[in-house]
Amino acid sequence: MIPAIVSLGGLGLLFGGVLAFASKKFAVYVDPQIEAIRDALPGANCGACGFAGCANFSDAVAAGEAGLADCTPGGADVAAKVADILGMPKPEEGVKVIAQVNCIGFGDIASDSFVYDGILDCTAANAFFDGFKECKYGCLGLGTCAVICPFDAITMKDGKPIIDPELCKACKKCVDDCPRGVISMVHYNPEAYAVLCNSQDKGKQTKAVCQVGCIGDGRCVKVCEYDAMTFEKGKLTKIFPEKCTACGKCAEKCPRNCIVVPSQI
Repeated sequence: MIPAIVSLGGLGLLFGGVLAFASKKFAVYVDPQIEAIRDALPGANCGACGFAGCANFSDAVAAGEAGLADCTPGGADVAAKVADILGMPKPEEGVKVIAQVNCIGFGDIASDSFVYDGILDCTAANAFFDGFKECKYGCLGLGTCAVICPFDAITMKDGKPIIDPELCKACKKCVDDCPRGVISMVHYNPEAYAVLCNSQDKGKQTKAVCQVGCIGDGRCVKVCEYDAMTFEKGKLTKIFPEKCTACGKCAEKCPRNCIVVPSQI
C-alpha cells in the first residue's frame, strides 16, 4: 500500500514538474498594452473597425496598423483610453455618426405584391420572389436589423425600425445585413431633414408603388439656400445633415412628403 502511494506521489511530482517546465518553456508572451487595450474596448466584436473582433483590433492598434478612433462603438471615450494606454495624444472628437433608415413607405403607404406568410426575417422574405413589396428598394419592416443590433439601438414600432441615436454605436451591422440596402450611416443632426426614400426607379414608377416615394424632380434643391442638398438627374436627392439648418423649405416644396426630420418620426 505504502509503495503504491509513494509511487503515485512521485508520478504527481514528476508530471507537475514537467507541466511547470512546459508552461514556462512554451509560454506565449502577451503585451500588457494589448491586454489593457482589449479591456478598454466594448467587447461587442462587431467588426465596425474593419477587423474580425476586438482582440484583432487591439493587436492592430498597438502595432500602429489601426487608428485610435477606429472603434466607432467605443466612441471618443474608448479612443481617449487607448491613447492613454499607448502614451499618445488624444484624438479630436469627431462628428457623431448613426444609422438611418431611408424609407417611410410602411404599411399601406407602399403597395404589396402578394401576402407574405413566411419567416419573419427580411433576408428570407427578400429571397422569396424579391420580397412582397412592389417597391424593390423599400424597407420590408420585419425587424432583421433590430435582431442583429448588438446595442439594442433599433426597436420595431408598427413595422417601422426606430433607431435610438443615444444607443447607436455606428457598428454598421444593420447596414451590412439589410437585404434591401435601406440603411445608411449619416452625421447625426437631430434637427436636420432627410430624404427618406431608397428607390432607384424613375419618378413615374416610384409614384405608382409608393405614396411617399421620391420622384427626383429636384425642385426641393432649388429652394435650399445653404448648399445642403445635391441632385443628379435619375438619382435620389441627398441632404447633408451637417449642413442642414432645418429651415424646412425643402420639405414644404416636396410634393411627395418624403422629406422629414428622422428624429421626429
